[in-house]
Amino acid sequence: MHSLQEIEARREAILREMLSIRALRRGTLNEQYFKVAVRGGKGETLRGPYFVLSRREGDKTVSRRVRAEELERVREDLEAHKRLKELCREFEELTEQLGTLAQNTGEDKKKARRRR
Repeated sequence: MHSLQEIEARREAILREMLSIRALRRGTLNEQYFKVAVRGGKGETLRGPYFVLSRREGDKTVSRRVRAEELERVREDLEAHKRLKELCREFEELTEQLGTLAQNTGEDKKKARRRR
């Protein structure tokens, strides 16, 4: 287990990193292919990939096609969302550790006495 100061320092670093995230998108990026008849009627070929951004909104899945020129930005925004979720989980774990440490050291009682 880490010290109280180490946990607080890491929590502050996490908050700074969260604040540095300027844009994000929720969802997943999927490749989509379409079967297209070959000229002359001799079989089919696949056309694509086309990229589709999908996400849940309430009880529905909402999807939209992503143009080639915005593909890299969408990927970056999806990675930013993934990173934000990781940071939130780590912040939650550290906060839980902080509470356990404070409880074990009696810090909660000390703070309560100081507030009076």
